[in-house]
Amino acid sequence: MRALQVREFLSDHAGAALADLPVPAPGAGEVRVRVRAAAVNFPDLLMTGGSYQLKPDLPFVSGLEFSGEVDAVGEGVEGWKAGDAVIGGNRFGAMAEYTVVPAANLRRKPERLNWDEAAAYPVAYLTAWVALVRCARVEPGEWVLVHGAAGGVGLATVDLAEALGTRVIAAASSAEKRKAIVGLYAPDAVISAGPGFREEVKALTGGKGADVIFDPVGGDVFDESTRCIAFGGRLLVVGFASGRIPEVSANMPLIKGFSVVGVRAGEYGRRCPGRGAENVAAIDALAAAGKIRPHVHTALDLADWREGFAMLERREVVGKVVLKP
Repeated sequence: MRALQVREFLSDHAGAALADLPVPAPGAGEVRVRVRAAAVNFPDLLMTGGSYQLKPDLPFVSGLEFSGEVDAVGEGVEGWKAGDAVIGGNRFGAMAEYTVVPAANLRRKPERLNWDEAAAYPVAYLTAWVALVRCARVEPGEWVLVHGAAGGVGLATVDLAEALGTRVIAAASSAEKRKAIVGLYAPDAVISAGPGFREEVKALTGGKGADVIFDPVGGDVFDESTRCIAFGGRLLVVGFASGRIPEVSANMPLIKGFSVVGVRAGEYGRRCPGRGAENVAAIDALAAAGKIRPHVHTALDLADWREGFAMLERREVVGKVVLKP
């Protein structure tokens, strides 16, 4: 089978290459899936260089999330049979024609989603759900400012925030990305992510500021966000794409009455498995009902994986990139 295998931890993904590997056999409690699409996520890029917190034993196959069809089941597996359309994930292994995962890692593919959309939505929308619902406890009618709104997680947050009945301000770095966001989801406002956005946010919200701010960027964006958040607001720390981890003086949340909340969707599910299952069921139900609409920027053949990785590195993707094994 074709697979994107990482043999060495090297910069510029030099230790990764397409390989012809044996088709894996499922063990007890495992399922083999014929992969139809695998999403590209930033951790996939980082793992090829050994710069992610998880460093799998070498060699390993890249890829966190996928869609596909059950091909074979291992001993003791119940509830799955050959031909079932599924979505799933693991910490690696998805960028191959076949992948083997624990049966518990699979969910049924929402019928409304095609293979590409189904591969692209689980991680992004789960992060958005945990951020908005579990961490921010967002209410209909509240103002939600989404930074990095063209990225995979940011765009999912725009979509989900609208589905939850909030008023959405999407911030993105380029005019081209802002135009794309308007065409896809038509949020209440789309603004530049450049310096000075706080004044525009205050004007849009009648001077009070945003009730919830979703920040996967950090750095200067975080700093300025503390100056346009409403009293009682929730500033969600999702990541540091800017490269700088910001700091906030304790007097700022004290005086302005806002909270700074860290968002780790996967860790939330591991620590609170009951709620984690509820989170997954909630986004799957929204997808099945057509209330969320994942966007795939482009779908590439697995052989073109370098171009897919480069598109993320160049920050030109609106939504997600998927690879077709």
